Amino acid sequence: MSQGNFDLGDTQKGQELLHTPGGVRDVYGIECARKLTVKEKVHNVMKKYGFRDIETPTFEYFDIFSKERGTVQSKEMFKFFDRDNNTLVLRPDVTPSIARCVAKYDRDEEMQIRLCYTGKTFVNTSQYKGKLQEVTQVGAELYNDDTSDADAEMIAMMVECLLESGLKEFQLEVGHADFFRGLVEEAGFEKQEAEELRNLIVSKNFFGVEEMLDHLTVSEPLKEIFVKLPELLGDLPECISYIEKRTKNERVLQALERLEKVESILALYGVSDYITIDLSMLSQYSYYTGVIFRAYTYGNGEALATGGRYDGLVKQFGKDAPAIGLAIVIDQLMLALSRQNLFEDTTLGGTIFLYPQSLRKEAVRLTEEYRKEGKNIQMLRKSSQKSFDVYKEYAQRMKIDTILYLEKENVILAYDVATKQEEYRQL
Repeated sequence: MSQGNFDLGDTQKGQELLHTPGGVRDVYGIECARKLTVKEKVHNVMKKYGFRDIETPTFEYFDIFSKERGTVQSKEMFKFFDRDNNTLVLRPDVTPSIARCVAKYDRDEEMQIRLCYTGKTFVNTSQYKGKLQEVTQVGAELYNDDTSDADAEMIAMMVECLLESGLKEFQLEVGHADFFRGLVEEAGFEKQEAEELRNLIVSKNFFGVEEMLDHLTVSEPLKEIFVKLPELLGDLPECISYIEKRTKNERVLQALERLEKVESILALYGVSDYITIDLSMLSQYSYYTGVIFRAYTYGNGEALATGGRYDGLVKQFGKDAPAIGLAIVIDQLMLALSRQNLFEDTTLGGTIFLYPQSLRKEAVRLTEEYRKEGKNIQMLRKSSQKSFDVYKEYAQRMKIDTILYLEKENVILAYDVATKQEEYRQL
């Protein structure tokens, strides 16, 4: 009896180590293969646009991402200490890291700098929100170009990235960070009031917006704009006409003029059907200074991709350079592709080369030849205790394409896993 209890405990040993922490997950098998393919497709689009790869550290000094830089709040960062007691953080955002690199390595460059990356970000959100805390991104940053042409090119590239991934139905919402800032500036709101109003707009609580404005001293024309925000989308000329009758704020009008230019350039790229101008759109990071944009599709509440202009961020690291960037959130994109059944039925592929111990030398020689030809070959010595059917079932489970069984010298049995067809080949 005691022996039985010992055996039960022994089989359960280590079970508590099989779980991952909240906010992270394993990606394996076909899902992992698909994810690598999607990343490669998106990355290749950015390379076609002339962007060059950069890698930055997974963790950096806390000050790189501090609130003053306009990134996430301190409580949302994963922090730890080095031996000298410096505070380090897992990067919650890649953009400040690349801005630091540009200020360090390209301080004197005045012409365009195009950089792209593939990496992970880490944000310590509440686990009750059900969000991933480790997220894979493929992104691009364009420096030393403050034109509306650069804005439009980045937005058009985002559309192409999503199309290349296999997504068919999506919309990019495009706004301008200075539109809201200009309205707040004219209204004379205190910083805390502006932040509260911003949070209400982000959460789409426009009843709350109206209630808040009723308790503040704000002109009726401005109040009308704030309340109308959820309807200020789509038809940009009509929106501009409505706004110009209610404010002459230079910051607001310049933001609208910039959006007009960008919209006209996007028409040249032929992507207008994927674009919606949304003046109620607000940026996640406070470092954004100009055009901002996010991509959405049906069935996903979270954005598939985000981007925007951040002309002041690099200056904080010692180089005055305009900049615009975007990030494709691969995890959200994968979720959308899966929910919309846009992944083709695929196998992991490859070939098992099965051989008996007596023919090891010949097996090694043949597999080396196959690999030189570019074939994906897994060597597997056949056990005399297992039938060929066991290896067929294994190949099926592992999503393998083919088994090549060196049954005897100079004779191979080729088995197609999908069709279950067998064919003898003479070497």
